[in-house]
Amino acid sequence: MRARTTPSQILLAASAVCLGAFAAAPSHAEPPGTVRQALQPQPTPVQPGPSIARRPLIQVAVLLDTSNSMDGLIAQAKAELWRIVNEIAAYKKNGQEADVQVALVEYGKQSLPAGEGFMRVVVPFTAELDRVSEALFALQTNGGDEYCGQAIDMAVDALQWSRESDDFRSIFIAGNEPFTQGRVDFRFAIGKARKAGIAVNTIHCGGLDEGIRGAWRDGADLGLGSFMAIQQNDQQVNIATPYDSEISQLGQQLNNTYIGYGHKGESAKMRQAVQDSNAVAVGGSTAVERSLAKSKAGAYKNEDWDLVDAKKKGKADLMSMAPAALPAEMRKMSESEREAFVEKKSKDREEIQAKLTSLDAKRKKFIADELKKGTGKEKDTFDAAMRRALKSQLEARKFAQ
Repeated sequence: MRARTTPSQILLAASAVCLGAFAAAPSHAEPPGTVRQALQPQPTPVQPGPSIARRPLIQVAVLLDTSNSMDGLIAQAKAELWRIVNEIAAYKKNGQEADVQVALVEYGKQSLPAGEGFMRVVVPFTAELDRVSEALFALQTNGGDEYCGQAIDMAVDALQWSRESDDFRSIFIAGNEPFTQGRVDFRFAIGKARKAGIAVNTIHCGGLDEGIRGAWRDGADLGLGSFMAIQQNDQQVNIATPYDSEISQLGQQLNNTYIGYGHKGESAKMRQAVQDSNAVAVGGSTAVERSLAKSKAGAYKNEDWDLVDAKKKGKADLMSMAPAALPAEMRKMSESEREAFVEKKSKDREEIQAKLTSLDAKRKKFIADELKKGTGKEKDTFDAAMRRALKSQLEARKFAQ
């Protein structure tokens, strides 16, 4: 395949001089259906925070086009969120498990304020992934104008990005209209992202050639991310395994180990149950993937409303907590009974999570063996695109599974 000079290479060369930061990767033509992984050098924040003993952080901001033609994309995101979470949660850095935060932004819908570019932050960065799932299931589409540059610009400015040099920061923007629309030039917005050490990945919902013509690849090149083309109306191939039923049952048992406290406790427990039901309703392997995600402490954390997680993080003192902040079953307990109750739930959770970890390994091996037999082939859907890009970029930043 012959190398050629593209407008994106010229942009890359100019921006490298201005920003003094990264080297550009050569661009080349690709056959339909492939996913190109752009080079991902280590980005450096403008003002890195102090080096302290802490878990590495993976931040992923998902920017979804919710205009009238994007129902398939939203359906894929609902079905595949937990598979993406499971992929991210498997990564460590220097042998240490990473914390995971996800943010969700929607853009391109006419019912959103025109003065704000038809976009909004749906969920800011959070480790409470049930909130992200809840928001995805609440998204609705209608006709609008899709301003990719402005959406990226808002995500850079409005979200609370980590300033630590060891952390991983990335934007994934998905849509189907030309990348060049709107009053904010995508080159300007992506330049800001690069200065903050944020990789920008682009997912064009449609043909590969159409995405290239619409400057989606130019955006990924400039953002030192990956350009991907997906078919938003496809459904991922799901291979049923002998372990799925037990995994789902254990996922339900995990809910019994959560102790809601404070003003958020009751509603958060209800949200957890509703998102379980949503995952079941989607079908396929979604409920199984959600159960496995709930077993991963780095990715599924709820210390703001769950006493088990809060106690481990030192955020809750059972001895000084007012009875009104406790769930009904704990209000009449003595201090020692409270401690014993929470400790029992903690041990139960650890045992269930250990079983799920073991079943997860068996399930992955079964699926890998089936794929080798030709039972199914992964399609280029939303989660497949994200997982491939994350694998390349996380490994480049010294994260490993």
